[in-house]
Amino acid sequence: MTYDVIIIGAGVTGAAVARELSRYQTEVCVLEKEEDVCCGTSKANSAIIHAGYDAEPGSNMAKMNVRGNEMMDELCRDLDIPFKRNGSLVVCVHKEELPGLKELYDRGIKNGVPGMKLLTREEALAMEPNISDDVQGALFAETAGIICPFKLNIAMAENANVNGVDFRFNTRVEKITKEADGLWHIRTCNGEYKTRYVVNAAGVYADVLHNMVSEQKINIIERRGEYYLLDRTVGNHVSHTIFPQPTKYGKGVLVAPTVHGNLLVGPTAIDQEDKDATNTTQLGMNEITAKASENVRNLPLRSVITSFSGLRAHEDHHEFILGEVSDAPGFIDCAGIESPGLTSSPAIGEYIAELLREKMGLTAKENWISTRKDVLDPKKLSLEERNELIKQNPAYGQIICRCESVTEGEILDAIRRPLGARSLDGVKRRTRAGMGRCQSGFCSPRVMDILSRELGLPLTEITKSGGKSNIVLEHSKEVAE
Repeated sequence: MTYDVIIIGAGVTGAAVARELSRYQTEVCVLEKEEDVCCGTSKANSAIIHAGYDAEPGSNMAKMNVRGNEMMDELCRDLDIPFKRNGSLVVCVHKEELPGLKELYDRGIKNGVPGMKLLTREEALAMEPNISDDVQGALFAETAGIICPFKLNIAMAENANVNGVDFRFNTRVEKITKEADGLWHIRTCNGEYKTRYVVNAAGVYADVLHNMVSEQKINIIERRGEYYLLDRTVGNHVSHTIFPQPTKYGKGVLVAPTVHGNLLVGPTAIDQEDKDATNTTQLGMNEITAKASENVRNLPLRSVITSFSGLRAHEDHHEFILGEVSDAPGFIDCAGIESPGLTSSPAIGEYIAELLREKMGLTAKENWISTRKDVLDPKKLSLEERNELIKQNPAYGQIICRCESVTEGEILDAIRRPLGARSLDGVKRRTRAGMGRCQSGFCSPRVMDILSRELGLPLTEITKSGGKSNIVLEHSKEVAE
């Protein structure tokens, strides 16, 4: 198959590039090695929209962070994505480190970050009573926010798909070469593709793809971050995102509410050499507890409902690598996209699409669709509206996930919509079925039944997250016989 542009990777960066390119009259395809969008770094992160004071002034990180933050309100309104500007506090607990807050503030001013303020001890405690009694001061950033990273990724991908972008899942890239016909030839585990331009948005694998085509090698370090997620009963322990002062390993262990009412604590920062290892460890959990407790007191850790980890694509120079590779014309890098990558993704999409528009002479579509509606959530309706909905479609009256009150109607919507769910995790990311206190202990068999029925597959072929993550291996009756 031949395309004008092939994007490798369907995380937030690849989805953002795809959506922006879908504005133009061009043939675009996204290749993703997993079974769905949002299966890598984009599914396991801090879910934070950063203000932009941390990145080095003039860097790609700084520019994309600030621009991405500016774009977020309109993007989330257009694509129906849960988003809240709750503001953030960088907390200083050692008096001798107070000058570091002023350095962050000055850096933010250089980066063009609005709405910052240096707070005294008394002002910080008045704003956030559960921060440490040792607080000496804090940096407040009003433009910081919290978001649902799954919904951001899925929404941009769905919108791109509706506007004509093809998505190919379970398609791992094995080799990329530039052939005599001037096209890039991409060999995958699922067929071969040709394209005029390649956009490398492969997360922790971006260096592998880049180094296939360029003599100017780059190196991505897989930096693992572990997290606790707490029950919604303690989600109001803090109302702002609470950061420690940053170090060379990142922004540190944060404590933050989520847009769904939970409390998130983490991450650690552990460099490793395995691009797929997302295990959690007792050592990591202990580190989260100790470091978070330095800035927030009385953390209700008895209300932990799950722990998880994700990988950050840390580039050696701690910078986003964006643009055409000088010795590989037509190969466009989006590499080293770690924090603040989630915040920056819309801006990176805009930047790469504009670069390709100029190179390819692209023409805007007259009928581009800018909006998208999320899976309908009956809980947001009035009682009268909900009753009418159930009357018209009884599936919305069948509760499948008790913890999150997710109905069969929502799950059917998640499966049937563009780029619909094909696994338990796919349903979870789109509806939250399985994200509550019991962590799918009750609802997973019922969700599997719905997936089996809708996809026309036996239960033995329904997976947790694609690949070999089958849950039912065989029928017990057959085993007994």
